Amino acid sequence: MLNKKFATVTSVSLLFVALNTIANTSASLAHAQNNKVRVAQTWVPNIEYGGLWVAIENGYFDEEGLNVDYIPGGPNATRPEIVVASGNAEIGYTNWIPFLDAVARGNDFVMLAATLPVSPLGIISLPGKPILAAQDMAGSRILAQRATEREVVNATFTLNDLEAEWESIPTGFSPEPLLAGDGDGYTAFETNQVITLEMMGLERDEDFHFVLFDELGFTSSNGVLFTTRDYLEEERESVIGFMRALTRGWIENEQDPDAAVELVVNNFGADLGLDPEQQRRQNETQIQLMRPYDDPDHRLLTLDKAVIAGPMYDAARASGREELPNVDQIVDTTIMQEVHESLR
Repeated sequence: MLNKKFATVTSVSLLFVALNTIANTSASLAHAQNNKVRVAQTWVPNIEYGGLWVAIENGYFDEEGLNVDYIPGGPNATRPEIVVASGNAEIGYTNWIPFLDAVARGNDFVMLAATLPVSPLGIISLPGKPILAAQDMAGSRILAQRATEREVVNATFTLNDLEAEWESIPTGFSPEPLLAGDGDGYTAFETNQVITLEMMGLERDEDFHFVLFDELGFTSSNGVLFTTRDYLEEERESVIGFMRALTRGWIENEQDPDAAVELVVNNFGADLGLDPEQQRRQNETQIQLMRPYDDPDHRLLTLDKAVIAGPMYDAARASGREELPNVDQIVDTTIMQEVHESLR
C-alpha cells in the first residue's frame, strides 16, 4: 500500500515537473517570438552586412532570445529612417549625414554604433591629373554619383577655406566614364569602385589614385546603427543583446573572413549573383576600415563623442547644417560600452 502511495506521489511529482518544464520552454519560445527585432538596411544583402549574416548563422541572436529579421535596402527601397520612424523596424542602418537630417525632421532617433568609423567615400583620379589634396579639386570636372556626393565635395572645399570651383558631372555606379576621360575625378567608395578597377587589372597608385574624403578633411561614418528613443528606453536589454550578437558576428568575421563571403554568396545574397572574389576583397577592405587609422585597440562598432562633436559636426556645418543638437541628445555610447564589457 505504501509503495502504491509513493508511486502515485512520484508520478504526480514527475507530471508536475514535466508540465512546469513545458510551460517554461513555451514561455521562453513565446518570449523569443515576441521579442522580434527587425533591421532595416540601406543596401542589398551583400558582404557589407557580413557580421549580421555570421551572427544569424551562428545563432548568436538566438542566444540573446531575439528573433531577428532584416529588411533589405537598395536604390529603390524605402530609406531605413522612414522604415524605423513608421514602426516597421526596430533598428536601422544609415550614414552620418542622413541620420542628422532625419533627426532635424523631428525624429527622436538615437545613434548606437557605427560599422565604419571612417567613411569609405573618396575620389578616384588618374595619373594625368591626380587629386590627392583638397586644392587639387579646384577647377576639376568631377563625376558625382548622387546629390549627397556633390554636397560632400562642396563641404570639403569649405572645410579647407577654398572656393568651390569645380564642375559636377552626373554619373552612375561604374568608374568607366572616368577611364573614358569624361571627368578628372570620380566620387567612389573604397569598398566598391576601387575594387572594380583593381579587378580590371589596374594598379592603385600607378594606374589610378584614390583618396578618402576623411583625408581631405570631411569626417563622417558609414553603417550607423540607430533606433528610436522610445524603443531604446523600453527594450534596452534587447538592444544590448542585439548589439552584442552583432559584435560577435563581426569579431568572427575578422577571424574567418571567407566564412561570411560564403554565407552571403550562397545564402543571404544568393539571388543577387554576387562575385565571390569581389565580395572577398570588399570584406578585407571593410575589416581594415572598421579599425580606423590602423588602430588595433579600437573596439568594433564603438562611437567617439569627441570625434562626433568635433570633426563630424564640422563636416555637417560645412554642408549647411547649422542647427545641430547636443551630441548627448542623439548619441548613446553606453550600449557598446556594456557590450564590450560583457564580451571580455
